[in-house]
Amino acid sequence: MTDAFWKNFSHSRAAIVALALTSFATTAHAADYDVGSIHIAQPWARATPKGASAGAAYLTITNSGTAADRVSCVSSDDSAQCQIHTMTMDNGVMKMRPVEGGLEIAPGQTITLKPSGLHVMLIELKHPLEQGKAAEATFQFEKAGTVKIAFPVLAFGAPTPGAAPSGGGSMMMENRGSMMQMDKQ
Repeated sequence: MTDAFWKNFSHSRAAIVALALTSFATTAHAADYDVGSIHIAQPWARATPKGASAGAAYLTITNSGTAADRVSCVSSDDSAQCQIHTMTMDNGVMKMRPVEGGLEIAPGQTITLKPSGLHVMLIELKHPLEQGKAAEATFQFEKAGTVKIAFPVLAFGAPTPGAAPSGGGSMMMENRGSMMQMDKQ
């Protein structure tokens, strides 16, 4: 083998290792949480631009118990309010509304809060959500109890961790040309 081959091989191998470490580092900061029969996985949030009044956070909730449970976001260190919201499109208008009475998770059910769907809304941010930092919020389950969750903040427009690339990017890019409406309650 030539010296050029080994040099290119070394650079390629270094690039692969660097990519693997970067991927690991992005997901390594996200912790899983257990409270009662509830398992919470892959919490994360997206960075917000300076001056933004709201941000969004995401996670996956699994109920391994034998009874349904309900969850509400009750407080956040980073915002005046936090709520679990639904998101729907109606004639090209994005509508977000709080889930009234908490989000129900049936026994054996897994619910993923993700962009363009159910999500945690952080309202009246006290400061921008910054990439590399974490946002925190406290959740109350009717049966399982209370848990405080740290949401590692990824880049503005970051794709869902672990999801296959879709080319869509952020919610704003996916819904380009649409209007957004958030109902206050």
